[in-house]
Amino acid sequence: MPTVQPSPAETRRVAGKPRVIVTRRLLPETEARMAELFDLVRNDDDHAFTRDELAAAMADADVLVPTVTDAIDADLIAGAPERLRLIANFGAGIDHIDVAAARTRKIMVTNTPGVFTDDTADMTLALILSVTRRLNYGGRILRNGQWTGWSPSSLLGHRVGGRVLGIVGMGRIGQAVAHRARAFGVSVVYHNRHRVPEALETMLGARFEPDLDALLGVTDILTLHCPATPETRHLIDARRIALMKPGAFIINTSRGAIVEEEAMIEALVSGHLGGAGLDVFEHEPVVDQRLRDHHNVAILPHMGSATIEGRVASGEKVIANIRFWADGHRPPDQVLVGFR
Repeated sequence: MPTVQPSPAETRRVAGKPRVIVTRRLLPETEARMAELFDLVRNDDDHAFTRDELAAAMADADVLVPTVTDAIDADLIAGAPERLRLIANFGAGIDHIDVAAARTRKIMVTNTPGVFTDDTADMTLALILSVTRRLNYGGRILRNGQWTGWSPSSLLGHRVGGRVLGIVGMGRIGQAVAHRARAFGVSVVYHNRHRVPEALETMLGARFEPDLDALLGVTDILTLHCPATPETRHLIDARRIALMKPGAFIINTSRGAIVEEEAMIEALVSGHLGGAGLDVFEHEPVVDQRLRDHHNVAILPHMGSATIEGRVASGEKVIANIRFWADGHRPPDQVLVGFR
């Protein structure tokens, strides 16, 4: 006879606590609190789960806590038993989860919005300064023992003040970037699906541009803060890169697939783009060697959210979402993207 899986409610009554499987190591204080509240299963060596390991975890959990490294597609969700009722994502981005497929299976999805806003905005400004002032290149030649001393004509970059900063995506992070950028004396123009309130535009000193192509034509520094969706994949492609000013810069702390990476590399090599500051990549963790070698590309290993404070806050949100769900209430951060 086939084994009948108990319902989530029956599982909680028998075990006393919902079984929560976490796919990556979280901060010790987060895991300690989870162990107190739930039947916690950790990933002790912190490796990225294979597809088979994800399937096995989904078969054994009441709650799965994945991260951006876990691709949870429709087939995985379709194969999960009835026991799995909640996917409590660690992080705000949910492009790695097929939310619509989860909804079909009546599996709730939650995330942790807002906790990494300041961290990502800070990293964006750091990358802007790095590529405009060529900090990455200067540091490289110093470390390689190639610096021969100060010269009035060497290592020249550009002032940030007086430039036009184009922001694509004016949500929490885009607004935080605009707020910080004002201190550097830039002009802010933004593109968004919807115009933000006029009072917010005034506060941020930002001008709305409904035509993305037009924004690219006036922008000196382009920074991307939109979610990864089928509609935004290669949003910045070869055609749009060609519309940018000669010597303009691209900054991406959002998702790698928003930029057509090959087209960006070609524009960097040709000199059409003056540089790029990248915390994310189209094929990460693989990073194209041409980006590694380019004299004015600042590259970071997806560090935008890497602060202790942000990771603690994200863990607290995950725990709160699971507790609300376990108590029969709607979690505060239920994801409704793609729902109709």
